[in-house]
Amino acid sequence: MAAGLSEQDRVFDLAAGLFAVLATPMRLRILSAVCEQEKSVSQLLLEIDTTQPNLSQHLAVLFKTGVLAKRKEGTQVIYRVQSQKAVALCRSVCTQIAIEMDEPEAVPAGQALSPRSPVLA
Repeated sequence: MAAGLSEQDRVFDLAAGLFAVLATPMRLRILSAVCEQEKSVSQLLLEIDTTQPNLSQHLAVLFKTGVLAKRKEGTQVIYRVQSQKAVALCRSVCTQIAIEMDEPEAVPAGQALSPRSPVLA
């Protein structure tokens, strides 16, 4: 972070960093999978359709940024939510978008979170 940033600029930089961490569907799937209870990498692989190296890469980012915590149990690495605030933010946004998808006409355009024309990834 550059020296001399205003307090507001620092807040925006930190918020943008968090949004960047949460901006991948895979990381949102991981958070959803561990938000109610901790899980091992092998348990996560049973729930999430991805490869072990890809999952591990995303878990490392979530751990490094403090969103997830981990512990070792024998040869297993167990992940759990560290930042309940990040989970609450994701849950709030995803719930609102799901509502908008189910009933697009019920949400005025100026109040919608999701784009009217979904962006294809």
